[in-house]
Amino acid sequence: MGRLLGGVALLALALLMGWGFLRSGADPLALRTLVALFIAAGLPAAGGGLLLARHFGVGRRIEHRREALRRDTLEAEILKMAGRHGGRLTAVEVAGELAVPTTTAEELLNELMAREMAEIEITDSGLLVYNFHDVRHLSEKESARGLLDP
Repeated sequence: MGRLLGGVALLALALLMGWGFLRSGADPLALRTLVALFIAAGLPAAGGGLLLARHFGVGRRIEHRREALRRDTLEAEILKMAGRHGGRLTAVEVAGELAVPTTTAEELLNELMAREMAEIEITDSGLLVYNFHDVRHLSEKESARGLLDP
């Protein structure tokens, strides 16, 4: 609430200062007038705009989009890796190749598994292997035929 009130107050101050400069009769093209107008009206307007933008979450939306883009990029890299590794990956391989923490690699792999892009398998020693079925069978795409073809 403080950002909202502060932003509105600074914008109101900027409007009042701008209106005062217009009514003052000062030469609008003089360097002194422009500098004074910038300091008295421009800076409060910029500060008020920034406070209102933060209040309404503009920065959070941008950060959310940035994080979504980062995750999408990492997932695309994981799918490329799966293609190079025969369609099977471990969290350690992903973490090592993408330079992310193992926990992040596990989260990304689990998200792909939840979206049914991968299945989880386990070795006799307990190692979790993520199997990307579609990636493993990409070589078969040349032999694809229509659904109604005999």
